[in-house]
Amino acid sequence: MDSIVQPGATEQPSSSRNRLLLTVYTAAIFVSALLLFSVQPLFTKMVLPRLGGSPAVWSVAMVFFQSLLLAGYAYAHLLMQIKSRVVPVVVHLVLLIAAFVTLPLGIATAWGEPPASGYAFWLLGLFVMSIGLPFFALAANNPLLQAWFVRTGHPDGHDPYFLYASSNIGSFLALLSYPFLLEPMFTLHTQNRLWTGGYGLLILLIAACGVLLLRSPKLAVANAQAEEASAPAPTLVTRLRWIFLAAVPSGLLIAVTAHISTDVAAAPLLWVLPLSLYLLTWVVVFQSRPLLPHKWMLMLQPVAIAGVIFLLAFGGEQNLLLTLGGHQLCFFVIAMACHGELARTRPAAKYLTGFYVALSFGGMVGGLFAGLVAPFTFSWIAEYPILVALAALCRPSEDERLAGIVKWYWLVLAALAVALVAPSYMTGDLSTWFEDHRVWIAGAVGVLAALLALALNAGRWKIFATVALALALTRIYPADEGRVTTVRSFFGVHKIVETPGGYFHVLMHGTTIHGAERFRNNDGTPVTGRPEPITYYHKDGGIGQAITAVRERKGAPLKVAAIGVGSGTLACAAEPGEDWKFFEIDQSMVDAARDPKNFRYISSCQPDLKPVIGDARLTFAKEPDGVYDLIIVDAYSSDAIPIHLATQEAMKIYKDKLSPHGAVVMHVSNRHLDLEPVVVGIADANGLKSWVYDEDSGRDSDYIFSTDVVISARDEADVGKLAASKQWEETDPDEKVRVWTDDYSNILGALYRRLRFGEQ
Repeated sequence: MDSIVQPGATEQPSSSRNRLLLTVYTAAIFVSALLLFSVQPLFTKMVLPRLGGSPAVWSVAMVFFQSLLLAGYAYAHLLMQIKSRVVPVVVHLVLLIAAFVTLPLGIATAWGEPPASGYAFWLLGLFVMSIGLPFFALAANNPLLQAWFVRTGHPDGHDPYFLYASSNIGSFLALLSYPFLLEPMFTLHTQNRLWTGGYGLLILLIAACGVLLLRSPKLAVANAQAEEASAPAPTLVTRLRWIFLAAVPSGLLIAVTAHISTDVAAAPLLWVLPLSLYLLTWVVVFQSRPLLPHKWMLMLQPVAIAGVIFLLAFGGEQNLLLTLGGHQLCFFVIAMACHGELARTRPAAKYLTGFYVALSFGGMVGGLFAGLVAPFTFSWIAEYPILVALAALCRPSEDERLAGIVKWYWLVLAALAVALVAPSYMTGDLSTWFEDHRVWIAGAVGVLAALLALALNAGRWKIFATVALALALTRIYPADEGRVTTVRSFFGVHKIVETPGGYFHVLMHGTTIHGAERFRNNDGTPVTGRPEPITYYHKDGGIGQAITAVRERKGAPLKVAAIGVGSGTLACAAEPGEDWKFFEIDQSMVDAARDPKNFRYISSCQPDLKPVIGDARLTFAKEPDGVYDLIIVDAYSSDAIPIHLATQEAMKIYKDKLSPHGAVVMHVSNRHLDLEPVVVGIADANGLKSWVYDEDSGRDSDYIFSTDVVISARDEADVGKLAASKQWEETDPDEKVRVWTDDYSNILGALYRRLRFGEQ
């Protein structure tokens, strides 16, 4: 137990000791943050193949990490209630060593194949059992080490929050280094070994911090405790405000990540960008002199909210820079305003650990809402606009300018809402005009909210209500043309769009079309008979040509495995007597495709079709070897094939299941990633030759699309007439492109090739 010593009993710590204290504690917090936030993309990438590469894996992972962060902060808070300096040091070092014994990282052996349902809770259990203990120990370090630093009596101990900025710098660098340095350079195995070594180094640094704490003069500690005693305790309202201010940007982080990753790939590159910006906001706001002053961020926040409204109203974001840059820039400004309020209202050092518990609890609440509650509650990504609207309530309360005018605002807003919403229930020219000008209508209301905040200092609730109306208008007048039905599951949100006049039904995931069917002829009469495959699957496209060539080469009915159901189009590519077996991870997608109100491919061509449900890497591996004449890999994760289906090990599975003269067709059409050299490389690594079909027909009309396809086989005779076709080019592996494996992939390289060379 520390004793209180009278002033003058001992000398103050020397300046050299102060420098040593600051250096060691800063280093320990920095390394801890590096490990804490590099393990997220590392372990999540290890888990991805278990659940089809779904972006939802990252969302659930974020819920896990935020929950464990709360547990770690609560543990640190309780540990620091002990007045003895020895007990917290010993207890925490024992915990760290116990966690180190469980390394290197690995998926718990009890967690094999995912269940048929309840993926989110199964995944949470996997994370807890696999990395729960080492992550929990890491999570406690930031508040615990700051509290130790206060007790050392260092002159800066009265306001140790600058160390939080150091922690977030480490976190920020860890996340940025992963996609740009660690993922392209090292295999998962090497990354795991480096991480384990870093954990051992951290234990030594924290042990050094403990020694410095225990050797601190008791007078310095007594003075620090006396200064703490005079600080007023934060009120309950203040603590609740902290929780709310932390919850909104935390939930918004998951929502915006899901929004942007839907249209590129389920990959750490796209996940870490928003998280890096999120952490950067913590770095900036807790600086002693923030580079971006809080008052600037409060002025820009309404503009950022209006920016999100414009982006959501535009919909169909085909521009990668707009999708990635616009949403993330607005998110950064909104998060800066929220976190700046937290920094402005932070308590005295005495209440530091309690402050961090409130922050982590708010982060967990926001994560739970966006990562678990929303997917089961809404049939579309409603959490994104909801959280954007709630961000308006994060503004501080201010005296309204022109209060005499503003007091009539509720009446004006109600009248405006009626005037803008009523046309959605009408037909005719007025309704059509509103639909055609939806961007400017929603944007104008968003600008109105910004003006309320900037010009009138209007109350938070007025700004919130105006923002909510603007966001509601983006839903009332959607960017999609035609009637829309949404289907949401763990694997994302699918839209079934009935185009104006009912001519086509279109299946979309995000802004990517995954299939379509013509329901009416050009003269408006209903289409009857067997549906004709269109979109990427029309008979003259790459997939259609590959099916025809293999069928003609064999001269007999085919046995085909198709990975991915989509709208069920390929069900009508089969001919009588052929055996087609489908593999699909998302049961809701099967249910939607089977319903003839949505699509008639399955009901018309293979009404008895019963796809194998589960991740194809696991389910298809159970199929007998050497039986399939053709394997079609068409499993999208929005606009990209899930990475674990495009590795050397995955191609080996496909090859093993092929008949002696069979072929593998992989659909690699993609706006953002160049996957052709990836597929050619993994095929070559398995002793297969590849032919690439790069169609640029310019016929992207009536939902007949250009396609990029790679067909791989043991010999050119196995692909029939394709080997001599001018439309198909036999392609050797690119020596500059490293072969993707389960242990290595490089999304950044595929993105760079697409940006540099464009569509070929």
